[in-house]
Amino acid sequence: MEEENHEESISFKELGVCDALVEACTALHWESPTKIQAEAIPHALQGKDIIGLAQTGSGKTGAFALPIIQALLDAKTTSPFFGLVLAPTRELAIQIAEQFEALGSGISLKTAVLVGGVDMNQQQLALAKRPHIVVATPGRLMDHLTNTKGFSLRTLKYLVLDEADRLLNEEFEKSLDDILKVIPLERRTYLFSATMTKKVKKLQRACLRNPVKIESASKYSTVDTLKQQFLFIPAKYKDCYLLYVLMELSGSSMVFTRTCETTQVIALMLRNLGLRAVPINGKMTQAKRLGALNKFKAGECNILIATDVASRGLDIPSVDMVVNYDIPSNSKDYIHRVGRTARAGRSGVSISLVNQYEIEWFIQIENLIGKKLPKHPAEEEEVLVLLERVTEAKRIAHMKIKESGGRKRKGMGDEEGEEIQKYLDKHTGKKPNKLRRR
Repeated sequence: MEEENHEESISFKELGVCDALVEACTALHWESPTKIQAEAIPHALQGKDIIGLAQTGSGKTGAFALPIIQALLDAKTTSPFFGLVLAPTRELAIQIAEQFEALGSGISLKTAVLVGGVDMNQQQLALAKRPHIVVATPGRLMDHLTNTKGFSLRTLKYLVLDEADRLLNEEFEKSLDDILKVIPLERRTYLFSATMTKKVKKLQRACLRNPVKIESASKYSTVDTLKQQFLFIPAKYKDCYLLYVLMELSGSSMVFTRTCETTQVIALMLRNLGLRAVPINGKMTQAKRLGALNKFKAGECNILIATDVASRGLDIPSVDMVVNYDIPSNSKDYIHRVGRTARAGRSGVSISLVNQYEIEWFIQIENLIGKKLPKHPAEEEEVLVLLERVTEAKRIAHMKIKESGGRKRKGMGDEEGEEIQKYLDKHTGKKPNKLRRR
């Protein structure tokens, strides 16, 4: 844990965190603050705006959740909509809300999650209960600000932009601009991002007041406990090499692909070969995405085939290996992908399968992280022994997808909406109306 801890001797109490929240940290087995927490929390408790640059897996959520909950306690208020956290993906929003719930479980903290894939009426009921913390994706928050009677953010005291570089993508830009226009100017703002882009700098100037900049890592870096390797392979044998590296390791793995369709094909192919694989991508319904994630977290499936929708912010602490099946064309996505392993001081391995068409992208990645990666040892003769089995398994996978492709997916059914709502109810459960001090 030396990599992540600010100092061994520092404690949450020494950072100024109140006793009730120190107890909550202990209950979550947070023994000592991570580097970003140790550096951000004292400034946040002094009421300063924060811009935090931190690697994924560095404990960012705690760095903003603890000061916000403490401010809510100090204010001795039952005021709703005290804090708003914006996140780029549904899964990340749900996960952030879970951490707020866990930290605030002893003080009757109420949260609401506003994401797509859940019936608006159910979310309106959650907002009617006047939650203290709202965690949302920008599009769905704007839906409620426009259509939900009586809902506004006039009482907002804290705004958090998590994964800010991703929130500034074209799909969110207009929603984010509209949200910033309707929230109070008198507020504290925390902006967290793994990478500092021109757009993030522009956003920083637009909505933060004399922020304290905290950088818990160099500009683009991967943790020292991560063993990064690559395999240079012919494109036609990529599936063979994938199976080979997955069979070498018996632990849990995440495999990243470029397209949603590839996640489905690869997951089916691996299942046909007897491996416990499950896909997750942006085209799946929210219920199915949560289902896949929970199966992986619970260990029912030990291989998660994912697009970059799953590369950020998801705390899956037991990943042993990340495989880049497709090399990302955006080098920064590599940082987020491999950040799924070697989290919070643990070790991990990443293997990138580089074919003849992806060399340029791979060189860009090495330039970004400032190091040449070693080759992963693999004898092609041993790998190609798997060719016949892999070819047949992939043929069957394509056949199954073709069979199911004729059925056009309609909108989300009641059953799936209920499944998501059950999950949200479980993790962001009903709390007494009054926030009380312990």
